[in-house]
Amino acid sequence: MIKNLRGKALLMDPTQTKSTGFTREEREIYGLRGLLPYDVASMNKQIDRVLGSLRAKSSAIEKYIFLNALLERNQRLFYRTMIDHIEEIMPLVYTPTVGEACKEFAHIFRKPQGFYITPEDRGDIASLLKNWPDQDIRIIVVTDGERILGLGDLGANGMGIPIGKVALYVACAGINPAQCMPVMLDVGTNNQFIREDPLYLGYPHPRIAGDTYRSLVDEFVHAAQQCFPDALIQFEDFLTPHAFEFLERYCNTVRCFNDDIQGTAAVTLAGIYSACRITHKNFSDLKVMFLGTGSAAGGAAELITDAFCAAGLNRSAAQKRLWFIDRKGLVTTMSENIKPRIQAYAHVYPAYDFVDAIAAIKPDVLIGATGVPGTFTEAVVRKMAAVTSRPVIIALSNPTSHTECTAEQAYYWSDGRAIFASGSPFPPVQYGDQVFKPGQGNNAYIFPGIGLGIYASAARLITPSMFLAAAHVLADIVTEQELSSGAVYPALPRVREVSLAIATAICHIADREGLTDRQLPEDVSGYIKSLMYAPNY
Repeated sequence: MIKNLRGKALLMDPTQTKSTGFTREEREIYGLRGLLPYDVASMNKQIDRVLGSLRAKSSAIEKYIFLNALLERNQRLFYRTMIDHIEEIMPLVYTPTVGEACKEFAHIFRKPQGFYITPEDRGDIASLLKNWPDQDIRIIVVTDGERILGLGDLGANGMGIPIGKVALYVACAGINPAQCMPVMLDVGTNNQFIREDPLYLGYPHPRIAGDTYRSLVDEFVHAAQQCFPDALIQFEDFLTPHAFEFLERYCNTVRCFNDDIQGTAAVTLAGIYSACRITHKNFSDLKVMFLGTGSAAGGAAELITDAFCAAGLNRSAAQKRLWFIDRKGLVTTMSENIKPRIQAYAHVYPAYDFVDAIAAIKPDVLIGATGVPGTFTEAVVRKMAAVTSRPVIIALSNPTSHTECTAEQAYYWSDGRAIFASGSPFPPVQYGDQVFKPGQGNNAYIFPGIGLGIYASAARLITPSMFLAAAHVLADIVTEQELSSGAVYPALPRVREVSLAIATAICHIADREGLTDRQLPEDVSGYIKSLMYAPNY
């Protein structure tokens, strides 16, 4: 519904404009006659114009800038285009293009988006949050920019991540954009190259640390709860120790989760569940090996352990089915400086390098979460293919330039036997007579549905059981046809269907675990669907 605006002000408002889509009657009512060309363009015609301009751009970053400008100009048209053409648009709005966009953030900056908090705002954060134009906030995505994808410390340039995640919440789960808030905790950067860039827009100092840093995060979290009591807080791209620390600090009192830890874990587990439908192996019999010991790998290991326990193993037996490789080789009880989260998976075993560890342990599943490109070498993939007939290879690292191996490499080096998934998208690969469509293990299959379910249920907390349920839902929704092409995730155009199904499961868990006072209707799915934002005129 159009409110309060007329004429040029209405045309310039990105949330209310229809641009050339205003009808003759609306042009009369809202003082738009003479301000628009004659033609009344349908939204489909406008989308065709958008796609024509988009496809004329020669680089992904130019397309990112164009789409960002469209979002700032006509919100509904942007989201309708993204939803209807999500396979083409999502890689431009988020991974892999968002990595380049973050690196160039200060150089391509056009119009402010999101909310920035610096150390100079200490003591004033609650009052500053009132400057945000919308007050019914349900989703807050916050980063401090220290570990952006596999790119490291990008400081305030990391704001591209929360902005992109918000776009996915809207497009993939139908959260109203007016209820989403991207936040940058701009606490400085230790990246001297970025800090000394004359165009850098962030707090131009080294990162604050220790209790000074923690107290600022604490003030933000409590201020956000005070100002936006119905909001979910999603932590994004924090350095691994901080990621786990803040999750543990707040998870039992604050409606929050960490997407790098829990979202990645759920989408990874879902891929393993789906792969079992291809290999016909029992999930509880699997052996899983991780390359990397960061937040993504640690979080996935914890959720997979929970899944093994749910499948009937005790916790000790479950942990013994998971193994880790770090820079020095196999992590064992004799390894030095084992990260606390990984200690439970350091087994009594001889020290091996990566390839020899595969030969000795014979894992069914290999998961990469390193941020280091090319670490799944030909020798690694061939050894996986030697120890199991259908090796499951999941290369999680983003962006594409940092992935552990490409889809083509995985299929060719395994003689077409690998079941491959990756964090970044890869095109179909022909190997012999088979065309493989590699699955993209994108967190966009998980976190939007979690957010929608929390919104719909008004759950007070987000529990591990919700991510376990989300993994089951995502795996179960993959069709036999999709599995036959090698995909362990559903086609991306089905993502809103996935989010609705996950949200429905979350509502049932919230009710069962006593996390909500809301009386849910009998038709939970129908109720949730009625809440989903539809960007139409």
